[in-house]
Amino acid sequence: MSTLKMDLSSYKDLLKQYIETQNEQALYRAEQFSKHSIQQNISPDEIVDVHVQALSELYPDIPENIMNSMNFLLETMISYGLAYQEYQALREKQFELQSEISVAANMQDTLLSTTKPNVEGLDIGVTSQPARQMSGDYYHFVQDQKGSVGIAVADVIGKGIPAALCMSMIKYSMDSFPDEQMYPSSILEGMNRVVERNVDPSMFITMFYGLYDQASNHFYYSSAGHEPGFYYSAKNDEFSEIEAKGLVLGVDRSATYKQYETLVEPGDMIVLLTDGVTECRAGERFIEREEISDVIHQYKHLPAQEITEQVYQHFERLQDFQLRDDFTMVIIRRDV
Repeated sequence: MSTLKMDLSSYKDLLKQYIETQNEQALYRAEQFSKHSIQQNISPDEIVDVHVQALSELYPDIPENIMNSMNFLLETMISYGLAYQEYQALREKQFELQSEISVAANMQDTLLSTTKPNVEGLDIGVTSQPARQMSGDYYHFVQDQKGSVGIAVADVIGKGIPAALCMSMIKYSMDSFPDEQMYPSSILEGMNRVVERNVDPSMFITMFYGLYDQASNHFYYSSAGHEPGFYYSAKNDEFSEIEAKGLVLGVDRSATYKQYETLVEPGDMIVLLTDGVTECRAGERFIEREEISDVIHQYKHLPAQEITEQVYQHFERLQDFQLRDDFTMVIIRRDV
């Protein structure tokens, strides 16, 4: 405290020097004084108070209205100092939260990582972009010993760290299923029981699971309330909606899920997505589903991975590069 008093007592001399000379040396000393004040946690109102006292001693005949204005400044700085302290405390909490979210996002990337399979006769592409650091979307590939490929696409109604933790549970639960239980209806019924036991009732999970049988070129699939995808018929050069109904996961422990199947002809495409794709907006208008299939059709000559990237870039531009929801699209195409 003695050092502080000594520094503040020198302020009068510093102020007098500047008023009389207005030279750079005085300004430099003022700059050093400011830095030292910050290091000593001296508040702005303390400096103003010293300034008022210094003026009173240097110029005892200062008009009363000028002194009143200085006192007004002092009161203002007291309020400013309190507000600034609160602001700094909030910033520190924000930085801590951002740091925690960054760690959680990195953990999510690690926990939910999946490898796009390299399957003879199939061209597979996937693009998944979170609207924020943490994603509520999830996709996962599973390949059995026979070469069949399972693909899960899910969406948690809820975002942030709870959604990420929920998705981690979904992935590791799926990895625990043996190969003979890879058929979509069995997968979703098993996942439904896991979610019903372990997920808070306020969180809902939609999920689509499909199995591509490489031996027969049949695609088996079931849905738990998930956004319908598209099926592209190369022969007819047209898209149709993949219709599959089922209750969202975790609502009813005894729920069953109907399994559908279709023969995939050469050149046909299976398009799976989340509602972050279908709920894109052009201004205040939600896009139509036909707009999505039209964009996919525009790039159908490209490899599957490039198609998903071009579609994402198209709708990213449409939304002025500000995603309102997580964007996930998976395309599986049978080679001609």
